[in-house]
Amino acid sequence: MKVAFYTLGCKVNIYETENVEKEFKNRGYEIVSFDELADVYVINTCSVTNTSDQKSRKIIRSCKKKNKDAIIIAMGCYTQIKYEEASKIDGVKIVIGNKYKNEVVDLLEEYLKTKKSIVKIKKLNREKFEDMKISNFENHTRAFIKVQDGCNNFCSYCIIPYTRGNIRSKNKDDVINEVKELAKNGYKEIVLTGIDTGHYGLDIKDYDFSDLLNDLEKIDGFERIRISSVEITDLNDKFLQTLKNSKKIVDHIHIPLQSGCDKILKLMNRKYDLEFFFKKINEIRSIRKDMAITTDVIVGFPGETDEDFNDTVNTIKKVGFTELHVFPYSKREGTKAATMSNQVDGLVKKDRVRKLISLSNELKETYYKKFLGNKMEVLVEQNIDGYFIGHLSNYGKVKFVSDVREENKIVDVKLLKYENDVFYGEKLQNN
Repeated sequence: MKVAFYTLGCKVNIYETENVEKEFKNRGYEIVSFDELADVYVINTCSVTNTSDQKSRKIIRSCKKKNKDAIIIAMGCYTQIKYEEASKIDGVKIVIGNKYKNEVVDLLEEYLKTKKSIVKIKKLNREKFEDMKISNFENHTRAFIKVQDGCNNFCSYCIIPYTRGNIRSKNKDDVINEVKELAKNGYKEIVLTGIDTGHYGLDIKDYDFSDLLNDLEKIDGFERIRISSVEITDLNDKFLQTLKNSKKIVDHIHIPLQSGCDKILKLMNRKYDLEFFFKKINEIRSIRKDMAITTDVIVGFPGETDEDFNDTVNTIKKVGFTELHVFPYSKREGTKAATMSNQVDGLVKKDRVRKLISLSNELKETYYKKFLGNKMEVLVEQNIDGYFIGHLSNYGKVKFVSDVREENKIVDVKLLKYENDVFYGEKLQNN
């Protein structure tokens, strides 16, 4: 049977889909592109916003148009909380949430025998980490590792604690062994992912995220550790010392801000104020002055006035973020913010998104252009249209030409031009 996959949402979902795909391949199924005709379609859904729910439903429905007899398997965050809705979509035969992803092949084979639809959902408030391991990734140079799941923060706008459940961590020895195997298989960069990555180890005695980073630092065979995202409240003195000592943690860190206004941060139930945020950013830059710091910002949260939004703009400029991921506030049924008064008009939210995206473009260009003329290391990932393409430690994208194969190598490149969010460089011959 031919099986196709589609992943919506975060890097955790990407990792989980890769794991499910690996299981199908190991059991003899043929993996095909999602654009091709398949017998089985597996969709790993997202529910971080209402738009994510809509996209999840749209992708699920599209499978039936490709093959009217297809077996559709829906899993992930959307199905965790909207499983009844998902199970009614034409063609959907198997529905799970964020549990039982290791059992998808077994569930398909059960369905093939019985022809009875399966809905298997479990509440995730007291779950243990669902172990997964991947030693090779399809179409990736860097390797993703899911080290943590769940979130206990309960920000007032966020549905994720309900779709992902309690905080739980992957066994440290399993993480270390997985990284060793990935390094042995030639991966030069490891990306640590989780729903609340910095809370890794909260459920482990006397071992935390910094301890894990220190242990991974000692492993030979790979060069870079990238952290997908980390909360500002997790950047304690121990983490900062780890960052200072590390030779492998990259010059890029993603720290969600969400709002640059103390009033809105409090309404969001975020666990910091701007004074704390500025202090931690200054500490990071005292260790690495050119660290790329990217962030998430939500605009149009209930009660956000023009003055509050202007405070956010000023905060963003003061921090000097490298790039912004901007989201209009999305009302999520079941969250505290959904019941708040003073909901912001949709057109106002669109205008604020537009303004922040424009600001983000300016910040990004200003940050990266200061590296022009420098020699920097590029992890090469692709060869397209005569260019080798890769990323700097600070996640700047680089293109250059070479007369030898460079994929999955770290190459010294002199950065000559920055245009349309891409560096064009010259490979240096001393590699």
